[in-house]
Amino acid sequence: MKFIVKENEKLLEFLYKNINKSKNSVKNMLINKMVKVNNKIITKYDFILNVNDCVEIIKKINEDIEIIYEDNDLIVVNKPSGLLTISTSKESEKTLYRYVSNYVKSVNKNNKIFIVHRLDKDTSGLVLFSKSEKIKNFLQNNWNEIVTRKYYAVVEGKLEKENGVIKSYIRENSFHKSFSSNKGDLAITEYKVLKKNKNTLLEVNIKTGKKNQIRVHLSDIGHKIIGDKKYNSKINAPRLMLHAYNICFKMNKKEYLFKTDIPPIFNNYLK
Repeated sequence: MKFIVKENEKLLEFLYKNINKSKNSVKNMLINKMVKVNNKIITKYDFILNVNDCVEIIKKINEDIEIIYEDNDLIVVNKPSGLLTISTSKESEKTLYRYVSNYVKSVNKNNKIFIVHRLDKDTSGLVLFSKSEKIKNFLQNNWNEIVTRKYYAVVEGKLEKENGVIKSYIRENSFHKSFSSNKGDLAITEYKVLKKNKNTLLEVNIKTGKKNQIRVHLSDIGHKIIGDKKYNSKINAPRLMLHAYNICFKMNKKEYLFKTDIPPIFNNYLK
C-alpha cells in the first residue's frame, strides 16, 4: 500500500488520516518497522513528511517476515537469516514454510502453499511459494530455463577481477557439507564486483541451484563470505553476509520481477 504526500505534515498524523486503523495500531506499525518513506524504514512519530514523499505500508507475516508480493497464484516473502525454509528432524514449527502456511490459512483454512525452492538457514532474502501444485510443478520443471536469481555477498578481501565465472562439480560428504570435487553435479556461479574496500561486495548470479553453491565457490577462489562459519570465514560477524535480493521469471506470458534492498548490516563490512 503506497501513498503520495500532498502536504507537509507529521508521519503519525498522516497515517491516522489515511489508514483505517486505531491509533495504537498505527503506532505499533511504526514500532515494528512497517512504514517506509521514500524506501527507508521510519519509526519516529514526528518525522516530517514533505510534498511528493512516498509513504509505503509494509505487509508482514510477523515481525521478521515481510511479504514482498502476493496474488492468487504466488506469495513472495523476505526470509530473515537464521530461519529454516522447511522443517528438519530437529525443527518442524519454527520454519518459513510453517509461518507462511499459517498466514494463508488465517485468511481461509482451506488455503495451501507449496515450496518451490529454498534458501540455506543462514541466508536471507526472497523465497517464492506457489498456491497450487500445478504452478509449483511448472516452476520447478522449468526452473533453470526461466528463473534468474541474484544475490548480494560480502566477501573477505579484494577481488582482482571485476567479474568472473566459477565452475566445479559439487557433492556432499558424510557430514552433509558440500564441496568441489572431480565428481558430483556441475555448478556454475557468475559474479560481478559492486564495491571494493577492505572487503568486497559482489552481485552473484547462479546458473545452477546446488546446495551451498555460492558458499563453496567463493571459498574455492579464496574469498569466503563474511560470517560463514561453515566454510571457516576468518571475519567474525553476527550472520552470514549472503542475501538473495532479486528473482525474475516469466509465467503465463507475464514477467515477474521482485527485489529487496541490501541488508544494512552488510555496509558495516565495506567501510
